[in-house]
Amino acid sequence: MHDDRTLVEARLRRVLEERIRPAVYPETVPLEVAVWHAPGEPVPVAAGLAAEPQPIEVGARWGAPWGTSWFRVTGTVPPAWAGKTVEAQLDLGFDENMPGFQCEGLVYRSDGTPVKGLNPRNQWVRIGAPVAGGEEVVLHIEAASNPVVLGYHPFVPTPLGDRDTAGAEPQYTLTRMDLAVFDQPVWQLVLDLEVLGELMTELPAESARRHDILRAVERALDAVDLQDVNGTAERAREQLAGVLSAPAVPSAHRISAVGHAHIDSAWLWPLRETVRKVARTTSNMTALIEDEPEFVFAMSQAQQWAWVKEHRPEVWARVKKAVAEGRFVPAGGMWVESDTNMPGSEAMARQFVHGKRFFLDEFGIENEEAWLPDTFGFAAGLPQIIRAAGSKWLLTQKISWSQTNRFPHHTFWWEGIDGTRIFTHFPPVDTYNCSMKGSEIAHAARNFREKGRARHSLAPTGWGDGGGGTTREMVAKAARLRDLEGSATVVWETPRAFFQKAEADYPEAPVWVGELYLELHRATLTSQARTKQGNRRSEHLLREAELWAATAAVRTGFPYPYEELDRIWKTVLLHQFHDILPGSSIAWVHREARATYERIAGELNDIIGAAQRALAGEGDRDLVFNAAPHSRAGVPAGGAAAHRPPRGTSAAARADGGHVLDNGLLRVEIDARGLVVSARDIAADRETVAPGRAACLLQLHQDLPNMWDAWDVDSFYRNTVTDLTDADEVSAGEDGISVRVVRSFGDSRVTQVLSLPPGERRLEIDTEVDWHETEKFLKLAFPLDLHAERYASETQFGHVFRPTHTNTSWEAARFEACNHRFVHLEEPGWGVAVVNDSTYGHDVTRTVRTDGDRGTTTTVRVSLLRAPRFPDPETDQGVHRFRHALVPGVSIAGAVREGWRINLPERRLTGAHEVAPLVTVDNDAVVITGVKLADDGSGDVVVRFHEAHGGRTRATLTAGFAVADVTVTDLLERPWDEGAPPERDGDRVTVRLRPFELATLRLRRA
Repeated sequence: MHDDRTLVEARLRRVLEERIRPAVYPETVPLEVAVWHAPGEPVPVAAGLAAEPQPIEVGARWGAPWGTSWFRVTGTVPPAWAGKTVEAQLDLGFDENMPGFQCEGLVYRSDGTPVKGLNPRNQWVRIGAPVAGGEEVVLHIEAASNPVVLGYHPFVPTPLGDRDTAGAEPQYTLTRMDLAVFDQPVWQLVLDLEVLGELMTELPAESARRHDILRAVERALDAVDLQDVNGTAERAREQLAGVLSAPAVPSAHRISAVGHAHIDSAWLWPLRETVRKVARTTSNMTALIEDEPEFVFAMSQAQQWAWVKEHRPEVWARVKKAVAEGRFVPAGGMWVESDTNMPGSEAMARQFVHGKRFFLDEFGIENEEAWLPDTFGFAAGLPQIIRAAGSKWLLTQKISWSQTNRFPHHTFWWEGIDGTRIFTHFPPVDTYNCSMKGSEIAHAARNFREKGRARHSLAPTGWGDGGGGTTREMVAKAARLRDLEGSATVVWETPRAFFQKAEADYPEAPVWVGELYLELHRATLTSQARTKQGNRRSEHLLREAELWAATAAVRTGFPYPYEELDRIWKTVLLHQFHDILPGSSIAWVHREARATYERIAGELNDIIGAAQRALAGEGDRDLVFNAAPHSRAGVPAGGAAAHRPPRGTSAAARADGGHVLDNGLLRVEIDARGLVVSARDIAADRETVAPGRAACLLQLHQDLPNMWDAWDVDSFYRNTVTDLTDADEVSAGEDGISVRVVRSFGDSRVTQVLSLPPGERRLEIDTEVDWHETEKFLKLAFPLDLHAERYASETQFGHVFRPTHTNTSWEAARFEACNHRFVHLEEPGWGVAVVNDSTYGHDVTRTVRTDGDRGTTTTVRVSLLRAPRFPDPETDQGVHRFRHALVPGVSIAGAVREGWRINLPERRLTGAHEVAPLVTVDNDAVVITGVKLADDGSGDVVVRFHEAHGGRTRATLTAGFAVADVTVTDLLERPWDEGAPPERDGDRVTVRLRPFELATLRLRRA
C-alpha cells in the first residue's frame, strides 16, 4: 500500500484550522460596547459598575500600562436563535500564546455577581443553553491592561515593569465583542480530531494503531461537507467513534491530572495585580467545576486564598462551596510557594505553620503534601520541616530545568540532613502548565524514569504563571484520554489521591540524599540585594520581638502582640515567594518590598523596645540585651546584663605600607592597597591567608547570561575578572581598631572598614558600595591557606557539606551555591569561617599554592551585587551596605556562634535590673531558634531548637519560670509523638537529639 500519511496529516491540519474550528461559532451578531477607564489604581467593583462609560468601537486602542478599564457590553439575543446555545465572544486584544502574561478580565453581572474570567485561552461567556430568543444581555468586564514585559524577543530591558516608568500608551486593540451561536457537535469534533491527530503523530510510524487512526481521520474528513460543516459534524464524529473507544493496554502509564493554575504571587506584575489574577482564575475554576462533574482543581498558597476571602467575598462564597464538595482542593500547606534556599530556619517553618493553619481554620483540611512546582531548588533541611509540619509528600517540577545533569528519578524518597525522608515526585510531563496535548501526554509516558517499577505520575493541568487555570478544552481532551489505546490513561484526581497511589505503587523507591540543587537560576541568590537584606533583617527582628515580648509577658504581664506578630510574619512570608526574595520580579515589586521591609522594621523595633523597657524597668544601670542563642561577654543568651569590656586592640603602621591590627588573638596585616595579606591566629601560630594572595579582595566580572538575566549566571562569567586593587584611600580609623579603604571603579565607589574588635578572633569587614554598573558581578574573595575537600554551608536547622572539587559534572555545575549565615572550612583541628549579615550566594574553589609547597589552598568568594537589566533595568543601582567577618581558628561550633552574632547585634539601654533568660540550654550544640508564646493565646511558652553541630547530643533546657507540663509538639504546636520523649525534672527538661534534629517543646506555665 502506498504511504500517504503526510498527505492525510497535512489535510487534517488545514481542514481543522480553516474550516472546522471557525464553524464552532457559525452565527454572530455584534454587541454594543462602552468603556470607563479608572484613574490610577483599581477601584472597588461597585464603583466600576456604577461608573458612566463612553462608547468604544471594536478596533479601538485601549488600556494604559497597568490600567483598569470597565467595559459594558450590551445586546439582544436574536429571536431566530431560540433553542440554541449562545455565548458571548469577548476578545480584549488577546494573544493566544500569552495566557497569564497580558491583558485579562473578570466578567460581572449588573448586580456585582462574578461570572468568569477572561484570558487569551478563555474568551467565552455562556449566555444560555438553550436560549429562548430575545434575551437582553448586559455584562461588565473589569479589564486589566497589564503590559507584556516578557515578549517574543525575551529579556529586553523595558520600563514597563513599574507604573512610575511605564508611560500611558494604550497597550491593546479591542478585537471582538459578539454574541454567537455555539455549535456543540462541531466543538466536540474539533476535540476528537485534535486528540487523535496529536496521538497519531506520537505513535511509531510502523504501528498498526497509528494507521487505524489515520484511516479513521481520513474517513471523518471525507464525511465533512466543507460548505456545511455544522450539518455534517455528527456524521464525521461517527467515523471516529471506533478508534476513540479502543481501550488502553493494561500496561499503559497512568496519569493523575490535577486542575492547576500556578499563579506567581508576584513576578511580571505587582502584588495588587495577583489579587485580581487569583479572583479571575478562581471564578473560572468554580464555573468549570459546575459544568464538569469529574474535574478537580487544586490551588496552593494560603495567601492567595486569603486574598480572595478579603477582596472578593462573592468569589469566596463559590470557592467555599466547591471546597465543601471536594472539587476545589487546598494544596501544599504553605503560606506561599516560597523560595526554599534562602528563608531562615524559623521562616521556613512558619511557611507551613501559617499555610496549614489557614486551611485547617477555614476548611478543616490537613495538607499532607508540599506543593512547589516552580521553586528554584530545595535546601537539604527541608524534609524534616515538612515532616515536622505534619506532612509527608513533596511535588516539584523545576528540577527538570537543570542545564547539565538529568535528575535520575521522577519518584523517590528524599533524605534531608537529619535523616528524615519525604516521598517526592517530579512530574515527567515536565511542565506545571500541562494542556493535555498529545505531545505532553506521550512525553510523560516516555520520560518516566521509573518504568518497570512504577506507573503513576501527576500532570498539573492548566495555564499558569500568570494564572488562568484549566479550560473546558483540556477537560474534554482528558475525557477522551481516560482509556484510549496508544496513550497513557488520564484521570482527574486530588494530589492526596495521587500520592497515596504512587506511594503504594512504589514503597521501595530509590533515595536521594542532600539538597536538590537546580542547575539553573543560580543568580537568584544575589539579584536585588535590598530585598534579600530586608528578608534577613526581618527574620532576626521577628526573633527578637517574639523573644523579648514572651519574656516580658511571663515576667511582667506585658501584653503579647499576637495579632501584630501574626500579620508581620505573614507579610515576611509573602515576600519569600520564589520570584520576590530571589530578585526576579519587576521593579514595582522590589520598590514596594523595600518600603514594606522598612515599615515592618519600625513596627518590630517598637515591639522590641517596649518589651525591653518593661523588662529592664526604670533605672540608670547600663544593660546589654543579647538575643542570640549563645552568651557573649558575660551576657547570657536571651537575657540582659552589664557588659564586660574585653582587652583592647592595637593599631600600627606596616613597614611596607599599610597597617597592622593586633588584639592578642589575631594579628592582621593590611597592605598599602588596602588588602589583607595576613591574618595570623596567634595561639595556633597559623596563617589564614593563602601564600602570595590577598584576602578581602573585590573582584568584578562581566555578567551577561544567555537568557533569564535576573535569574542566571552562566559559568563563563569566570573567564574574565578584574581584581580591584587600586585604592583611593587607605587610612587608620579614628577608633584605633580599624582601617578605612576607599576604591573607585567604573561609575561606582566602595568604602570598606576593616576592624578587629577587642577580645575577638574576628576580622570584621563593613562594605558600602555605591553601585552604578550594568551587567557586572561583584565578588568579595578570601583565599585561605586550607586544604579542604569539602566545606559546610549553613542551611535550615543545620548545615550541608559540599565538595570543593569538580570531579563530576554534578560538582562542576554547582559553581554558585547558597549559604545562610556562614560557610566553614576545616583541616583537622583548625578551621575558618566566613560569616555574613545579608548575603547568600557564594562559590568555593581550590588553587595550587604559589610557594612551591605543591599543596592546595581554598578560596571562598562571597557574591555581593549583580546588575541585570531584565526584568528590572535598574536592578540594585544605588548604595548598599554589607557586613562580613573572617573568623580564623574556629570549629563548626564557632561558625554557628559567629553567624548568629553578626545577625543579632547587642541592644543597649539603661534600666533598673538585669534580665534572666526565659529558657536556657546547657549545651552549645543545641541552638534555640525561637522562643514565643503559643499561637492559641493560652500563655504557654513554645521553644524551638535543633542540634547544630552535626552530632548526637544530650542537653538540658531550664525554664526561668514554674512549669506545670511539657509537651513535644509539631510546628503547629500540636502534640506530636515522633522522637524520644523528653525527661522532665521540675522546670528542667532533658532531650536527646540526633544530628541536626529539630524539636519543639510547649511549656505550660504553673
